[in-house]
Amino acid sequence: MKRNSCLSLALHALSHMAYDTDDAQTSAEIADHAGTNPVVVRRVLGKLRAAGLLTSERGHSGGWRLGRETKHITLADVYAALGENLVVSGQRIKTDTCAVERALDVRVQQILKEIEQSLVERLGQTTIADVQSSTRQEPRDVH
Repeated sequence: MKRNSCLSLALHALSHMAYDTDDAQTSAEIADHAGTNPVVVRRVLGKLRAAGLLTSERGHSGGWRLGRETKHITLADVYAALGENLVVSGQRIKTDTCAVERALDVRVQQILKEIEQSLVERLGQTTIADVQSSTRQEPRDVH
């Protein structure tokens, strides 16, 4: 997964929030962990808030908090909230002159759709709690 993708950023932020559920985390803190800009963080986390995965509070002690327990947030929930497609489908070919090209286009589009469905199913099998527990088993520090 690309490090600069919205999905990667969202999962990184949610995983950090899972470790510290008592305190709200600011966009600047999350951006520092993820190595990106707070504006990018707010844009991505705003989509998660709209999906009910996060809440936000304004003001001096404000920030972002989990909107659900980690065991009730699947990676598929995050993926759906972002509206991001990791499986890029090509543009449909608009040619009436080549039957081979049309048939190939239809088949490739079908395969890409099946891959996308399989990806969502697999993401649905993992929760943020699963990620949290596997991170605890690793000897590395959480940054």
